[in-house]
Amino acid sequence: MASAVANSEEVFTPRQQQVLTAALDLLVEQGDRLTMTSVARRASCSKETLYKWFGDRDGLLTATVQWQAAKVKAPQVDRWRLDSASLRQSIEQFARDLLGTIVGDVSVTLNRLAIGHAGAEKHGLGAIVLENGPLAIRKRLKPVLEAGREARLLRFDSSEEAYRSFFGLVVRDAQIRLLLGETFTPAEAEIARDAARATEQFLAIYAVHPAA
Repeated sequence: MASAVANSEEVFTPRQQQVLTAALDLLVEQGDRLTMTSVARRASCSKETLYKWFGDRDGLLTATVQWQAAKVKAPQVDRWRLDSASLRQSIEQFARDLLGTIVGDVSVTLNRLAIGHAGAEKHGLGAIVLENGPLAIRKRLKPVLEAGREARLLRFDSSEEAYRSFFGLVVRDAQIRLLLGETFTPAEAEIARDAARATEQFLAIYAVHPAA
């Protein structure tokens, strides 16, 4: 029986998704000033509901980061029927999701806030973003890379190192430029083009090419 790499995204109800979207919008607008009261007001729900669903402010922030990171979806691949074409398609789709999410206003705001909180006792936002953003996202692609290695389509010693190479090829200097204040919004066509280029470069390094 076929075995697929599972999608491990956190699942929220439609109403919870509306609340988390409101929280993301407020983070962009208010930054550190975000409160449970402001989220309840924007989302038209009670503070009691927020506490019931998410616990405290850190719990809400954690769920908010998870919801944003869920835009980078885990590729679905069949380990037993994986071939070069399906592997390439899965990696390229992940690259598009990753780049499109990272260059968005919400991710830029979250990352700026997290950097400001890193190493400080300010709500632990730095650790929240790190654990539920970048570290969680990489866990979605690494099983696909390992499946490609098992199928003898990819060659690498460490999936962690392979992912870091992939991330660098996809994101390049876009993230640091945005964090430092440069303003640019790539179109979907540009994101798709860059994702395809990064996938091609990644496979040029790690793909197992059959002998002529």
